[in-house]
Amino acid sequence: MSVGEAILRAVLVLAGFLVLPLVVGQSEHKVMAHMQGRLGPMEAGGFHGWAQLVADGVKFVQKEDIVPRAADRKIFRIAPMLAIVSYLAALAVIPLGPDLVGADVPASLVWVLAVGGIGTVGTLLAGWSSGNKYALLGAMRAAASLISYEVALILAAASFAIAAGSLSLVGIAHAWTPWWLIWQLPAAFVLLAAGTAELQRVPFDAPVADAEIVMGPYTEYTGLRFALFLLAEYAGIVVLSLLIAVLWLGGWTGPFDAHIGWLWTVLKAAIIVFVIIWMRVSWPRVRVDQLQRFTWLVLVPIALLQLLITAAGVVLWQ
Repeated sequence: MSVGEAILRAVLVLAGFLVLPLVVGQSEHKVMAHMQGRLGPMEAGGFHGWAQLVADGVKFVQKEDIVPRAADRKIFRIAPMLAIVSYLAALAVIPLGPDLVGADVPASLVWVLAVGGIGTVGTLLAGWSSGNKYALLGAMRAAASLISYEVALILAAASFAIAAGSLSLVGIAHAWTPWWLIWQLPAAFVLLAAGTAELQRVPFDAPVADAEIVMGPYTEYTGLRFALFLLAEYAGIVVLSLLIAVLWLGGWTGPFDAHIGWLWTVLKAAIIVFVIIWMRVSWPRVRVDQLQRFTWLVLVPIALLQLLITAAGVVLWQ
């Protein structure tokens, strides 16, 4: 790879990272407005509320940036950046097409799982450094969620790697067949549920729990620093949706994929994004004990059973 090509790939990844989370945020405003009958997000700026995201941005810019006196100032400032940069590193290795990827590394699946968890570490640091008991409680809940759901997430991803015989996302997408839509359906379910829990999205948002612990780890954050955590959440949705699209839905596979393969990947990821937003609109928050029970008594057993089924399928049919 030439230096010019490497720079071009880096620029494209950065552009996608700056644009796609904003598109997800705007889409969430519209989907929630339609499903819940919210009038506000449909009115800002006139036609279909096109300026809602702009209004939110202006609101955050105008907010005062406050650092609590009892906070660890350095960690308090670093935490939001750590939360969002981790997803940039993950996005760099997720392919939109066989040759359209920021960096085609041999074990890209392992890389995504490793750096994706750093975002939750940013949340943990935010709560610990705030000098606030509610923020610390939220951070401890986030840590417990990370430890629990990371197990299910890794087991589900391992099923796809075993089925393809590769740890490369490009290699897994090349090995994909339509049979995977049924064969790997339980793994996809675990991947979606565990990934949503790590993003602390409804119904797995007990670490934030605005009705119980104010805003959890983000209680003391204001202005643009708080906005960075929201943007990190949307960036995490982008990474999770693209990952499921590549692993379970075949990525760029589709009609005329030689020419518009990247578009198929984006469209499949958009379906997953809609499902994640739909879950937020439809389901209530679960309790902390239910959060732990769900992963250890439901997701982990399903993922282990799926590993057994995948291993048997590889031995018998491949």
